[in-house]
Amino acid sequence: MPIGSVTRGTTGTNRLRRVDRWIAQLPAFTRADAPLVVDLGFGASATTTLELHERLARVRAGVAVVGIEIDPERVALAATSAREGVEFRLGGFEVPLGGRSATVIRAFNVLRQYPEGDVLAQWQRMSARLSPGGVLVEGTCSELGRVASWIDVAEDGPRSLSISLRLAELEKPSIVAERLPKALIHRNVPGERVHTLMLDLDRHWRLNAPLSTWAPSQRWIATVRGLADDGWPVLGGVRRWRLGELTVDWAAVAPLGFAWGG
Repeated sequence: MPIGSVTRGTTGTNRLRRVDRWIAQLPAFTRADAPLVVDLGFGASATTTLELHERLARVRAGVAVVGIEIDPERVALAATSAREGVEFRLGGFEVPLGGRSATVIRAFNVLRQYPEGDVLAQWQRMSARLSPGGVLVEGTCSELGRVASWIDVAEDGPRSLSISLRLAELEKPSIVAERLPKALIHRNVPGERVHTLMLDLDRHWRLNAPLSTWAPSQRWIATVRGLADDGWPVLGGVRRWRLGELTVDWAAVAPLGFAWGG
């Protein structure tokens, strides 16, 4: 039996574009011999799965994408949109792939409805379905995809937190707090590391407000550099930052008391 519960199925065109372009540059994906990518919990239509394949195929022509959903009616409907390189399967967190392993599993807006205490077990269940060096990308985004965050989980545990924001007309970066992954969304309270990150993000965003005269991306780049100067373990470089992205090492934001072994 599929493991999990049926979600609301909310989906939409271009909703997951921010995480898709991040996946497209992952070494785990770009270096795989025959990348197999899973869209877990694709929702009420095949839109996000088809878009994922289209974006990744620009980087790797032979990529295969499997959309997995726990609702049989949604799978049947999506199957009418199957094409070369794209298939749909009934399933849940057990990630049924017929004996194959996934290069990347994208699980977006799936764990949001679950208790925080369920997250670790599902991370471990999904990451066990990865090929060596594979990545689980688990996160949340707004309805239009302009605010998103995700955690990069490997077989031995989470490695980083990324946030991605539409910078035009952005009032403050901490808007992402309401779209943090389930493992962190309830930890945005004093004393927790992710709360400190939100405070520092907003502080540097305010300090660099004059740079908006040039471009919001310049303000964001300066904000990220300020975080790095403060000692935050910022990953990536300007090429990613100018897209409104920030990635930090997981250890810098992990909930107090978090342990991969439970």
